Amino acid sequence: AVVSTQSTGKDLLVKNIKRYRKELEKENSPFTEKDENCRYMHLDFIPVTYILPADYNIFVEEFRKNPTSTWIMKPNAKARGIGIFLINKLSQLKKWSRDSRQMGHSPKDTYVISRYIDNPHLIGGKKYDLRLYVLVTSYRPLKAYIYDLGFCRFCTVKYNSSVSELDNMFVHLTNVSIQKHGEDYNEKHGGKWTVNNLAMYLEHTHGKEVTDRLFDEINWIIVHSLKAVQGVMASDKHCFECYGYDVIIDDNLKPWLIEVNASPSLTSTTAADRIMKYSLIDDVLKIVCPNGEIPDPRWNKVPSKDSYGQFDLLIDEELAVHEQPDTRSRGVSGRLSRSRPQQQWK
Repeated sequence: AVVSTQSTGKDLLVKNIKRYRKELEKENSPFTEKDENCRYMHLDFIPVTYILPADYNIFVEEFRKNPTSTWIMKPNAKARGIGIFLINKLSQLKKWSRDSRQMGHSPKDTYVISRYIDNPHLIGGKKYDLRLYVLVTSYRPLKAYIYDLGFCRFCTVKYNSSVSELDNMFVHLTNVSIQKHGEDYNEKHGGKWTVNNLAMYLEHTHGKEVTDRLFDEINWIIVHSLKAVQGVMASDKHCFECYGYDVIIDDNLKPWLIEVNASPSLTSTTAADRIMKYSLIDDVLKIVCPNGEIPDPRWNKVPSKDSYGQFDLLIDEELAVHEQPDTRSRGVSGRLSRSRPQQQWK
């Protein structure tokens, strides 16, 4: 597999996206256009995030600007929701720091602290996120595919932004490893929807145009998160990587990139889950080993569409040189948006 910590380490993902923005600003890229509140109009796809303890003073300054905001703390080196908690007071962070020292945690252990998306889009009153699979076969030039059979993970308890519920992880964290211990967990469907079911629901409730725009935005996020690490990744033609992207949609139908997982879990919780993940593995192998042949590092072409399975070509920089941006396959449900600056895929 490709060396992937640059995009999947929680701290490095944030650092690389911030660096990517600065590099584009130096190039006077239209991607770095900002609104009247000095927010990026095209690259504002991760919540405000700091690395602790290094950024503690900067975080405190930001927190005091919005003292009623809620933040989510995540240990950099853990997964499956382990060690995650929410805070809305600086005193909580100070208490956590004291307790950590007393428990013998190393001061070198890093955490990321992000502004919590406290206005998530809800279905049936419950919070959910998306797990999307992205296959990267090359970083230079960038070649990536998105899997049609992603899914949504739902919380088992209806969402409540009340301060009294900050410690209730069944309300706030969608990780199956946490939700499966809840009293209302349904073992038959595992608290999951397919992305296609989500798209149909959104088309019914918000219309096709709005839904297509949302998935355009998600694909935009994925492409630029990959571009953000393109220059620092080891790009070996012998390698590939299948990432698990975690995305949350807020109540304005704006998608936010929460995390990128290397070697995402292939553990199945339901029969449908098992079938989907078998299909995912099979389709990955069809692309990286076309026609069942041993991969040749000199082979640098996009496989035939017959080999895609449930994958769609998300970006191929070689092809993008010769094609117009709007002719690219958008992946999840339609074509790439033309609302972005026109050189988006170059």
